[in-house]
Amino acid sequence: MSTESSLPAEPGSPAGIDPRGPRFVAGITAVLAIAVLLLGTGTAALVVLVVLVVSFALGVLRGPAGTWQGWLFRRLVRPRLAPPAELEDPRPPRFAQLVGLVISGAGLVLGLPGVAAAIPVSAALVLVASFLNAVFGLCLGCELYLVGVRLRARAGVPA
Repeated sequence: MSTESSLPAEPGSPAGIDPRGPRFVAGITAVLAIAVLLLGTGTAALVVLVVLVVSFALGVLRGPAGTWQGWLFRRLVRPRLAPPAELEDPRPPRFAQLVGLVISGAGLVLGLPGVAAAIPVSAALVLVASFLNAVFGLCLGCELYLVGVRLRARAGVPA
């Protein structure tokens, strides 16, 4: 899914990214979320959930390309692909990383003191979103970002 044409052009907007990168990142995220679900509510599940939280935090701070999964895409996958037909605005995928951080972070924070259901619930939510992105190119966090852009434009709030 390319969000480039959906956003107004802004002076000084960030350079575009290969849209296949976030989908690759989402695929690895889905695998990690499945691991959390299979591991249950024990320490091993918490450790994998910590990996997810840290990955999302890196994605928020540095963008999806700045994660360890993004590094794998750049080093192992991207050199074997043709150039992308178009580039994607990095802001929606970065916002999607924030949504993932909030969901996985809530699962971790609630799971640590023993709210066991928080771990599989957060992993399931992360799995659904990352699966939709990896398989169908439907980035739920990106769509939320675009809704926010449209609402701000209607309200007359500058970007």
